[in-house]
Amino acid sequence: MIRAADLGLLASLGISEISVYRKLKVAFFSTGDELASLGESLKIGQVYDSNRYSLYGMLRDLDVDIIDMGAIPDNPELLERTLLSAAEQASVVITSGGVSVGEADYMKLLLAKHGQVMFWKIAMKPGRPLAYGKIGHAHYFGLPGNPVAVMVTFYQFVREALLILMGQSSPAPLPIFNVVCTENIKKQTGRTEFQRGVLFPDIDGTWKVKPTGAQGSAILSSMSLANCFIVLDE
Repeated sequence: MIRAADLGLLASLGISEISVYRKLKVAFFSTGDELASLGESLKIGQVYDSNRYSLYGMLRDLDVDIIDMGAIPDNPELLERTLLSAAEQASVVITSGGVSVGEADYMKLLLAKHGQVMFWKIAMKPGRPLAYGKIGHAHYFGLPGNPVAVMVTFYQFVREALLILMGQSSPAPLPIFNVVCTENIKKQTGRTEFQRGVLFPDIDGTWKVKPTGAQGSAILSSMSLANCFIVLDE
């Protein structure tokens, strides 16, 4: 990544041109009959498609070329056309929803038909149904449908993968440090949990963390209020 100081350093050496990686093209879309677009009235059983906006914001922070393919209903033929079109246009395809085990979860089946599934299901919460594979020459990340799970899996898996594809052979991981939690926390054994928290300096100058409240994977406000993850190992 060329930072402001790097630009100045190059100029100080009289260097006007350098070789760089081209911008990474990332295509993404949401899946599900239950999704409504902004501006539409919600029907019974529908929710607004927040995942595309969260993904857009996280991708924008990485400065990639973004291709928004929209929200696609649970129609196998339409999903297949959209997936193949995305793989033709981009080096990375990201979807949200459709990778669980429900009757209308088609993405894993389409990936098996047109590409390959490298892994599926992770011992983590939220984000267990995460899938990764290849579709043509494109990398594919199938993120869960729940809004918080989309963001957790992006930060834990997709972000670093995109940085490597952008030319950073050893991208700096998200920082992890040990602090005291101000409240009791419950979790199940056997999987790593990413609860949402607020990291803050206490009056004695030490750093502490507190949960944001209810931790359901559909409660996107828990991410909006948070400035960190509370990572609880398996």
